[in-house]
This record gives sequence, structure tokens and C-alpha cells, in this order.
Amino acid sequence: MTAISTQSHAPGPARGPVRRTERALAPDLARGTMLLFIALANAAVFAFGNQPGAEASPHGWERPFNLVMFVFVHARAYPMFAVMFGYGLVQLTRRQDAAGTGPGAARSVLLKRNAWLVAFGLVHAALLNFGDFLGAYGIVGILFTLLLLRRGERVQRVVLWLWGGMTVYVAVVAAMAGYRAANSGSGSAGVPTGDVDSLSAPDYAASVADRLGEWPIHTLTVLPFIVIVWLGAWAARRGVLEDPARHRRLLIRTAVIGLGIAFAGGAPIGLVSAGFVHVDGATADAFLMLYEVSGQFGGPGYVALFGLLALRLSKGRSGSRPKLPVEALAALGQRSLSGYLCQSLAWVLLLSPFALALGERTGSPTLTACLSAILVWLATVAGAYALQRRSLPGPAEKLLRRLTYGPR
Repeated sequence: MTAISTQSHAPGPARGPVRRTERALAPDLARGTMLLFIALANAAVFAFGNQPGAEASPHGWERPFNLVMFVFVHARAYPMFAVMFGYGLVQLTRRQDAAGTGPGAARSVLLKRNAWLVAFGLVHAALLNFGDFLGAYGIVGILFTLLLLRRGERVQRVVLWLWGGMTVYVAVVAAMAGYRAANSGSGSAGVPTGDVDSLSAPDYAASVADRLGEWPIHTLTVLPFIVIVWLGAWAARRGVLEDPARHRRLLIRTAVIGLGIAFAGGAPIGLVSAGFVHVDGATADAFLMLYEVSGQFGGPGYVALFGLLALRLSKGRSGSRPKLPVEALAALGQRSLSGYLCQSLAWVLLLSPFALALGERTGSPTLTACLSAILVWLATVAGAYALQRRSLPGPAEKLLRRLTYGPR
């Protein structure tokens, strides 16, 4: 097991950000690929102006598309980034420790970086997207650094018990939803949705005012994912993604169990959204709750899946340069902050009612959201690869590093 060290000798100055030679393939490949899922989810929210974002009366291909979105994408993609965020907190700390900077330097860097993430989140939310996660990441990162980062192994194992408890909780919710479905008649209820004022604002200024009120509430609702972040930190202490071959059995179990719970939990509301199952309002509410609580298991499940994929790719290439698609996806993963912000800008321009409003003009919000998500994601992949070829960071990463480490 690899632990975070605490050094007693005279500390040196904090070292700079991660170098390319220090990066593992799995985290970058996971971030780059899963930004497509983030794009699909957020584009749908913008196109329909509500959460979770789905056609209420789907026809033809829209029916299986709705099912796929609820099973694999909605509330299942963003937990993966929370796991990777926790993983990164430990990696950054370990790099500082290895450079002989002392525990105080790592703590200072993390607190500064996460404070700036909160600022990034506020600006992102005010200008572009009420559903910002950067501010929540920053707050969680500060809390984790102060309360959990340097705690001993006995404390770190608590997160495994918490996840065990959440597994039991999901099973109870699933049983209640099944009982509700078995003891209620057929109905015509759709997926319960929540309208978002900023997404239907008549002009940009009004949308900014709405988002400034929506962001704090949204941020508070996602702060509990500190447990997901904690699990990522637990995995990082063991170097799971740096040495996937050694942890192959753990990765397989995590992928099967985590994705199995996430996919099964999203299927009932997905079937309702697709119009394949007809239920009453109470049953739809129960299915939605199951979908929400089971989605967090998609985080570790997807991370484990990409760990196994990276292991397979590393065996296939035998030290040679990765193939172009893998290299391009990893390049976006290294610039995931820039890619995420670029997506939000695209949704405002393409889908907002006061901008191009393509969802309304085309008459098919589902198709518009899907194509927009794929095309915007492909554009960010191409842009990230172009930057990678020139050994340049993403603009958002460059700014965050400058604010965190100074002009190095």
C-alpha cells in the first residue's frame, strides 16, 4: 500500500504542477471519454429547459434514446469526475511530498487551488451554466484537505463502510420502488422534472440574474458527493490506476458491481421515459428516487472500467506511442476543465432561447441536443489534440496553474 508521507526534515518550496511523464493513461482517458456523456446530459438539459432533460412524449428512435440516457448517462457520468477529483487530491499531495516540500506546502497548494476552483465555479455559473460543479469541487476539496487528507488508515477505511451502507440503502429503495410498482395500477405519469428559470430566460442578462440565485442551491445539493471524492482518494492511496495490473481483480469487481447497480437503478425510470412502461405518479416518483441514489455507483464503476481499458491498451502497445484516438481522448482528459467550460459556452450559444435556440427551430430538441453534444465534444477532442501536439496546456488549466503555483 502507498501512503501519503509526513516529512520531518526542513521543507523546501512547493513544486509545480504535474508533468506529462508523471501522468497515468487511465485517468486522462476516462476524463476525455466521459466528457461526451457530460455533453449529452447537459445539452439535453439546455434543450428542454428542465432537469433531467428528456422528451416527455418520445417517438421512434427517441424512445430507446431516452432509455439509454437514463441507464448510462444521466446522474451516472458526473460521479466519475468526483472519483477522479479525489484521486487527484492525493496525487498532488504525493508529488509535493516526494519533492521534499513538507506537509504544509501540499496543504497550502491544495487550499489555494480549491479556493480558486470555487471562484471559477462562481464565474462559470454566472456567465454560462447554473449546473456548475467546479464550485462544489472546490468546497469539497477544501473540506477534504482540512479534515481527511492526512488521516490514518483506520479513518480512511470508514469510506468503505459508508459505501457498504449506501449499497444497503439502494437495495431498500429498490425494494420500495418494486413494491410500489407491484401494488399500483397502470397510469400515464411521465418522468418528474424540475424547471430551471435561467434556461427559459428571455435574454442573457435575465439568465445571469437567475443563475446567480440557482448556483448556491445547486452547489449545496451536490456537496454530499464528498463521499465519492473520498473513495477516489482511498483508491489513489493504493495507486489503483497507476498499477491496474496489480489491482485487476479489484477493478473487475468494482466495474461489475458499480455499473450493475447504476444501470439497474436507472432502468425503471428509463423505461417510463421511453414509454415502454406506464405507471402512476407515485410509482414514477419512487423510480426517480431509485435512479438518483443508484447513480453515484456509476462513478467508481466507470473509473474501474477505464482502468481495465487502460490495462488492455498498455499490454497491446508494448511501450509504443498510443494510437491516435486514444492519444486524442487522453489529450482532452488532460484539458478536461477547458473542455467542460467550452461545452457550457456552446450550449448557451446553440440552445438558449435568446441565442440560436436550435432545439426549437429544428423541431426536434432530442436530435438537436444529441448532435450538438457529439459535434461539440469532437471539436474539443480535436482542439485538445492540437494543443497536445504543441505541448500546450488548455487555457483554463494554464490560468488555474498560474493562480495556484505562480508565474513558473
